[in-house]
Amino acid sequence: MKSRTLKLREAHKVCGSGAAFCSILWDQKAQHFVTSSSSDPSISVHDGRSPSSSPPTILRHHQDGVTALALSQDSSFLASGSIDHCVKLYKFPSGEFQTNITRFTLPIRVLAFNGSGSLLAAAGDDEGIKLINTVDGSIVRVLKGHKGPVTGLDFNPNGELLASLDSNGTVLCWELQSGIVSYTLKSVAPDTGFSTCVVNILRWSPDGRILAVPGLRNDVVMYDRFTGETLFALRGDHLQSICYITWAPNGKYIATSGLDNQVLLWDLDKKQDIDRQTFEERICCMAWKPNSNALSVIDVRGKYGIWESLVPSSMVAPTVGIPDILPKRRNEILTFDEEMEEELSPSLNDDDDGESHQPSRKRIRRKTVIDDDVDLDEEFYDDGSSIPGYRKKSHGVRSGLPRSIARSTNFKMQKPFQPGATPPEQGKRTFLCYNMLGCITTIEHEGNYRIETDFHDTGRGPRVSSMIDIYGFTMASINESGCVFANPSKGEKNMSVLMYRPFRSWASNSEWTMRFEGEEVKVVANGSGWVAAITSLNLLHIFSEGGLQVSSFAFDCLSCVTIDKHVISLSGPVVTATGCRDQLAVVTHVSDCLPSNEQVMEFRVLNISKMTQQLNGRVALTPGSHLTWIGFSEEGSFSSFDSEGVLRVFTSQYGGSWIPVFSTTKVKKQEENYWVVGLNTTSLYCIACKHPERFPQVTPKPILSILDLSLPLASSDLGAASLENEFILKQLRLYETQRRVDDMAFAEVDTTALEDEAFDLEVSQDRCILRLISSCCSRDKFVRAGELMRLLSLEKSMRAAITLVTKLKLPFLAEKFCSILEEKLLEEANEATENHPQNPSREVVKSKVQNSPALVQTSENTEAVLKASAPKPSATTLVRKAKVSEGLNLGKEQIKRDETDDVKKREVNKLNLMKNPVNSVNSEDKGLRKEANQPDARPSSNPFLKSIV
Repeated sequence: MKSRTLKLREAHKVCGSGAAFCSILWDQKAQHFVTSSSSDPSISVHDGRSPSSSPPTILRHHQDGVTALALSQDSSFLASGSIDHCVKLYKFPSGEFQTNITRFTLPIRVLAFNGSGSLLAAAGDDEGIKLINTVDGSIVRVLKGHKGPVTGLDFNPNGELLASLDSNGTVLCWELQSGIVSYTLKSVAPDTGFSTCVVNILRWSPDGRILAVPGLRNDVVMYDRFTGETLFALRGDHLQSICYITWAPNGKYIATSGLDNQVLLWDLDKKQDIDRQTFEERICCMAWKPNSNALSVIDVRGKYGIWESLVPSSMVAPTVGIPDILPKRRNEILTFDEEMEEELSPSLNDDDDGESHQPSRKRIRRKTVIDDDVDLDEEFYDDGSSIPGYRKKSHGVRSGLPRSIARSTNFKMQKPFQPGATPPEQGKRTFLCYNMLGCITTIEHEGNYRIETDFHDTGRGPRVSSMIDIYGFTMASINESGCVFANPSKGEKNMSVLMYRPFRSWASNSEWTMRFEGEEVKVVANGSGWVAAITSLNLLHIFSEGGLQVSSFAFDCLSCVTIDKHVISLSGPVVTATGCRDQLAVVTHVSDCLPSNEQVMEFRVLNISKMTQQLNGRVALTPGSHLTWIGFSEEGSFSSFDSEGVLRVFTSQYGGSWIPVFSTTKVKKQEENYWVVGLNTTSLYCIACKHPERFPQVTPKPILSILDLSLPLASSDLGAASLENEFILKQLRLYETQRRVDDMAFAEVDTTALEDEAFDLEVSQDRCILRLISSCCSRDKFVRAGELMRLLSLEKSMRAAITLVTKLKLPFLAEKFCSILEEKLLEEANEATENHPQNPSREVVKSKVQNSPALVQTSENTEAVLKASAPKPSATTLVRKAKVSEGLNLGKEQIKRDETDDVKKREVNKLNLMKNPVNSVNSEDKGLRKEANQPDARPSSNPFLKSIV
């Protein structure tokens, strides 16, 4: 089918390369249309007859982006919702501001008028849908039932039903007379998470018989009005999920826009698409022109256009045969059941004089007189205070919203989750656990569950037979020793069960189970010789591999000893947990969510074998996000990943802090979400899922993606972002390595291997610093070059820096570098003298300082030097390394040189040493330190290496 091309013009500016949710709608007579954008606090009212020649009327009353618009059916009132939490009401089309009709504690997502205009439904990130009486401004009802932000609202044309859809894809159909849910459709639409630029929308057909909802298969599913049963689905050439739906006025056609930037026109009788339009950006909102064959569209960049003559002339026009549905009269919908009305719709509790009054069931006033429902600041009343009859309420008073409901409009705390698990799907195989070692999957078949355990590297792990699951396990954890399973309780008779299954054991019948009476397992984890389960009573149960609840146990190849049965109480509800060798990390809630929808969590890292707490602190999250994964890196660093795609590693620097080492905003494609598996010091291992999917499918086997770690650094004027990123990452790695060396030395454990690793990192760090110094010199950033000079760890690297700036003909900088080198050598000499008073090295250092090559001249071109950076090592580390590598020839001739040597011979030796500092370091290290310059040649501990290669 031939695709058309429609030119769009700008209505609202969207800064940068981001996307915004933009809205567009027509009035009843098609004389005006209105546009807004979540990135723009203004609303534009356009002339529908000549939009290009007549400038729009701009309404500027919101303080932040406008996320929702709604017009009453008679087009007499316009309502707008915003990120600033306010819902405002205007006269239309004049745009005269009426009042702030209500306010939320969180951003608004969607608004809808009923057919008569007597009710305005408003919802968003707050809990509950507010039904507001537009006659007097009171809140007549708050509908609760959704578990996530509400993004779609639509009144049935006769005004008896209200359909709502949340970001989790759940539809609720409300009977307005009783306020109860007629039917619920769980997870029938895509899960959009907390995204503000992609929302779920649903629409009643013009005759009110069909409810159209975006489906999970890039389709539109039609549901019956009364029963909620599926009638049929429209499935065509949409390549990604549908994000907006709009019916033609007569209900014979429907237009859909998708995440694939396509708009399709469907014939309901034929149940197939008859035309389409492809755009550069995603169309986020559409509206049919009420009296003509035209469709208006607006994209995520704030550009709009009108698609004329979209229905072919050979077919029935979209304005022919419009259903005549008479909604209830303007005040008829207010006659709710008296008992519920008294509870849910009280009027003011206090007047300006402070006297209390009994709530009245109705307060009918002139429709221009509207009260606010919350206590707003003075700035929210400026424009409404001049309205005749408008009365400002005293602070602390809420109209029409009971205090019990007002207190409960906060977001709920995040539910417990198992790292590496995917949500269960009927008839599909799901992951109970997926990590760097292997995975555990389950599938239901004919009422029975079958669990399979697989290792990524079949040569490392044992072959584990599949298992028939009679308990219905929903969570699991796996390591080299075994796997642990658990299920929630299913009533009083079916208690929560914990099972441990070892892979190897010296005795038969080594599996064991535990049942929990009065509590329910929420999260499980296992490590070296221990199993942990956290329950609904905030209790941490620790078991040995044999099934004993223990407080501590010593490890050997056969048994566990020092057995003391006990459990540990946690300070709050559990969020998640993970284990690695002796370490167990547990994340718990500290309090309810903040009004900004921020989760408040803390973590504890316990050493099970030593019965100590190694780390603790608050969990860092991106504002508005939630935790999606925790784990330990291959080197043992505790890490977390949130729903906004930020990976953080906890470090002991600054007394304990989180460092963001990766953000998907720099590498993420618009159509991808990343599901984390693990990480090491340089890379993140994850699975890329096509948007809007957030979890991978078990079959076919998901493909692992390896992404380089990248810190969210500010754009530097140096133009060496990759070098700066490498510098900080290596600095962090060296800091943690040296900390481990100190801990092992304090425990009197051999640190030779770790010291070798630290020295390799110092060499690699100096290479990176020298390249940064070269970049600083090329951009005349000499102060910064001096700071980098002080960060060099090795003496030879410092001499190479002097040679480098000398080649670049910067004698003043070479002199500065020489003074820095002298300071460092004298400082090392003082430290060596204090530690070893009889050590004659002080005189040797003086000789080296006197013979420092301050102004060596050469005309050879310099290379970009070496690879990373770190804090200055201790003097003892330098002395030990000099002995291990016989000084690495770093000025070896100068140390043994007699002060009476000929000056020319000394200069020749210095020229040979510094002729090519980069190659000199490489060649001298190659023989004695085979791995110092070839870190990639080391055998990798990555279990995916074989499959990737």
